[in-house]
Amino acid sequence: MAVERLLPTPEAHELIQLTRDVADKVLTPIVDAHEKAETYPEGVFATLGEAGLLSLAYPEEFGGGGQPYEVYLQVLEELAARWAAVAVAVSVHTLACHPMMIFGTDEQKQRWLPDMLGGNMIGAYSLSEPQAGSDAAALNCKASATENGYRITGSKAWITHGGVADFYNLFARTGEGSRGISCFLVAKDTEGLSFGKPEEKMGLHAIPTTAAYYDNAFVPTERLVGAEGQGLQIAFSALDSGRLGIAAVAVGLAQAALDDAVAYAQERSAFGRKIIDHQGLGFLLADMAAAVDSARATYLDAARRRDAGLPYSRNASVAKLVATDAAMKVTTDAVQVLGGYGYTRDFRVERYMREAKITQIFEGTNQIQRLVIARSLADR
Repeated sequence: MAVERLLPTPEAHELIQLTRDVADKVLTPIVDAHEKAETYPEGVFATLGEAGLLSLAYPEEFGGGGQPYEVYLQVLEELAARWAAVAVAVSVHTLACHPMMIFGTDEQKQRWLPDMLGGNMIGAYSLSEPQAGSDAAALNCKASATENGYRITGSKAWITHGGVADFYNLFARTGEGSRGISCFLVAKDTEGLSFGKPEEKMGLHAIPTTAAYYDNAFVPTERLVGAEGQGLQIAFSALDSGRLGIAAVAVGLAQAALDDAVAYAQERSAFGRKIIDHQGLGFLLADMAAAVDSARATYLDAARRRDAGLPYSRNASVAKLVATDAAMKVTTDAVQVLGGYGYTRDFRVERYMREAKITQIFEGTNQIQRLVIARSLADR
């Protein structure tokens, strides 16, 4: 069921319709096969790039779409309602463009942003390490300064689009302490960079998640983003936006589960009536709908604050927490509505349930979100 959206401009309404058309024609027909076979959807991101859907939140002067964040997130939600793995990769790509857009020099922006935003290059974020997930200050991957650049040694973990993306935002240690982290734009063909085999995940099978290994890999000085030692500031500035992306993905996933559950409840009969007409089932669906609508409202509130230039870090954490918890509950309830059929792979709801779980974990676990929210209250 298409969500009736409140959008700021007629252009935004046209953009949502374009997204639905592209998603229904390009994503929906192939999602089940690729997720089942765990194969990468070659050509999908090029198509999304040609449609202008990979750069919506960035300025037009560099090839972006110039759209408010609230519009971009609703586009992301529409993609997620068809294919969560692709939507997550789009969110990560948007996140990966943020450091260059905000902290890059004019020369760097002119050189790299047009391809990054035009869909010619797909980006990935390379922050976490095997022993340092949410604790970014504990990074060990090291960047040693040389005459013309840096030699990178160490490993990274949990990279969405690892081994496939064209560029990686690498956060590596150039000094001591939390102010000793720097950000680099690393090309996929950098000598000394290799990737592990894709993780065997519970869901999001079509997009690889890998580790990366840097064996004395050379990165030129011109690929340092921001100042040396500014890495954590860059990483954290992007993560608030990334958390909103995951919130929107979670809502799209929950909306898809709700739609499938309602459709099934309208078709299946028991005791002489459609099961949706039984109060016990109807109330369950009502709670699912309330959860989806509430989660959407939280991410839109945070996005509108971002668009208005207001502080939104706590709101982003609230949105990520509320939306992903809602997605987990709604997808689980969707399986319940379908009963035994919901537990089989003949219906998509079991996949939605598996996919929803990771949204509570990445871009900062929901326990980390609670920590961020609690600290913001204590700092008032």
